[in-house]
Parts: sequence; C-alpha cells; structure tokens
Amino acid sequence: MLRSMYSGIAGMKGFQTQLDVVGNNIANVNTVGYKKSRTTFQDMMSQTTSGASEPTNIRGGINAIQVGLGSQLGSIDNIHTQGNRQTTNRVLDMALEGDGMFIFANGVNAPTDPTVLNHPIDLGAVNLEYSRAGNMYLDSNGYIVNANGQYLVGDNNAAGNAGLIRIPENAASFSIQGNGTVNYIDPNGQTQVAGQIRLAKFSNPGGLEKIGGNMFRASVNDGMMSNDVAGLPDLIVPESDGTASIVSGALEMSNVDLAEEFTDMITAQRGFQANTRIITTSDEILQELVNLKR
Repeated sequence: MLRSMYSGIAGMKGFQTQLDVVGNNIANVNTVGYKKSRTTFQDMMSQTTSGASEPTNIRGGINAIQVGLGSQLGSIDNIHTQGNRQTTNRVLDMALEGDGMFIFANGVNAPTDPTVLNHPIDLGAVNLEYSRAGNMYLDSNGYIVNANGQYLVGDNNAAGNAGLIRIPENAASFSIQGNGTVNYIDPNGQTQVAGQIRLAKFSNPGGLEKIGGNMFRASVNDGMMSNDVAGLPDLIVPESDGTASIVSGALEMSNVDLAEEFTDMITAQRGFQANTRIITTSDEILQELVNLKR
C-alpha cells in the first residue's frame, strides 16, 4: 500500500482537530474571560531508505534518504493573553488588568445567619477552581459568588486568612477598589470593610485545565505560587507581587481574534482538502496497478 495514503489520513485527522479548536474559539468569541486555544503539529517518524555516510579520502559524504510518514498533533495550547476590557458600570463586574486569577470555592458550608460577617474557610477542605471571568453576583445571604454559584475567595478578617466576602443586608451601598478591598456604607453612613479579594498567580497559566463554565483547574504543571506543601495557592493581594489590578464596572472579554481564526479556518480547510486529494491520487495509482493485469 502506498505510504502517501496513510500520510493523507494522518493529515486529515490533524486538520480536523484544528478545525475543532478554531470552531470552539469562534463559538466563544463573546465569552467573558475565555482564553483561546492554538493547535500545533509535528511530523511523524520517517522511514530511512538509506543512512548517511561520512566523507572519505576519495569520496564526499552522503546524506540520509528518508521518507516522511505524515503528521501528528503536537499540542493544543491555551493562550493566556489579556482580553479586551468592556465597560459595564456594574459594581460586581470585575476585570483583571494583569496576571492572576480569581479563586472560587466549592463545598463551603457558609453560615446563613445575617449577623455572621466573617467566615474563614479551610482551603484544604474545599474544591478550588480559578477563572478570569469577573461577572459576580450576590446570593440571598449576601455572599459574593460567580455565575455558577461558587463562592469568591478573599480575606475577610485582615489577617491574611482565606474567607468568604459578605455584604451585610442593611448596607446602603458598596464598592470594590483596585487592590480588591470591598467597602460598604453601613446604616450610620460610615464606611466599613467587608473583606479583600485575593488572587492566585501561575507562572505557567497555560498548564491549567479547562473544565467548562469559564473555570480552570490546577494541574501539576501550572507553576502555582504556593508556600504550602499541599499545593494550595497563596492568597495574593491584587496590585502586589506583580499581580493584576481589579477594575470594577468592567469585564475582561475573550482574547479571540476573529480575523486570525478565520485565516486559520481557511488554512485548515485547504489543508484538509489537499490531504483528501492525496488519498484520491493514491487510489488512482493503485487502480492503474490493478488494471495492468487486464
């Protein structure tokens, strides 16, 4: 069987995967905090017909003769560049300008008593997820949560410990500062601090795993800044240690560039068509070999 036929099959599989990735990027062009993906390819092992030979006194060296056997998927990279900022003028919409991610907790037994404002949590006893999507909300108990109902992790006792951030039900208004401090106006007109939003930072954010719902999960290759043996994230204050500043009243949108995606889509489509042509041509050659008997 012709090697070109199998090379064509390998090429078609690769370009099909690239089209899948491009399609997902385009589908999420307006998704808050979405980070685009990129496909790379590698050549497969080559079949060596003749090995290389070194030069001698009477003859020069000869290069190896190899026939490639197609391509394969090299990687699908998550590109964590800054997305465009969209102004919303909504206090609970927060955009991150710089490095870092919001921290969210699942499995928290949050108190419903309205008089309990400070609620510390044990990061090792909850499931942590991370996101750049800053569209936050208040639940019926006054806690700041995301669109999935996961609690935003911060520091609510000024001691550097993890905790939930809660706005009292009798607060006249509240605001969020660039360093993550959440202030509210009490019934007496005095400014009080409800807590401070903390961020997680990763030296290799591309190593995070997408799990849907605008969320990421930590992996062994994300380079999380952590001083804990259990691999728990450091609660970094925004605008410190090179982390992002929080912009209230705005959202970070997707970093997908439609012009780039359309170009990649056309390239992948033409590459897929060319590989199908290779299979067709190889089949015609095989048909000619069969017809030699007639």
